[in-house]
Amino acid sequence: MKAVVTVIGKDSVGIIAEVSAECAKHNANIVDITQSVLKDYFAMIMLVEIDNISAEFATFQRELCELGNRRGLDVRAMHEDIFNTMHRI
Repeated sequence: MKAVVTVIGKDSVGIIAEVSAECAKHNANIVDITQSVLKDYFAMIMLVEIDNISAEFATFQRELCELGNRRGLDVRAMHEDIFNTMHRI
């Protein structure tokens, strides 16, 4: 199974490193990543493999959100099934 992780906020050094480290801490493997900087704003979408994460998915989500709060970013993780259902036409 996979999850979609999104990060949006003011650009600063180390965003990708910190979000990647949080994923690694939970044993979530990053399988795809895209990021852009638009003027001063940073946007990133990551697809992460969550079959072998070391905590409940809700804990993974909460800790990513807490990381975002500390950095002044909006960081969210959404289970792939929910993402696909929300974006199905």
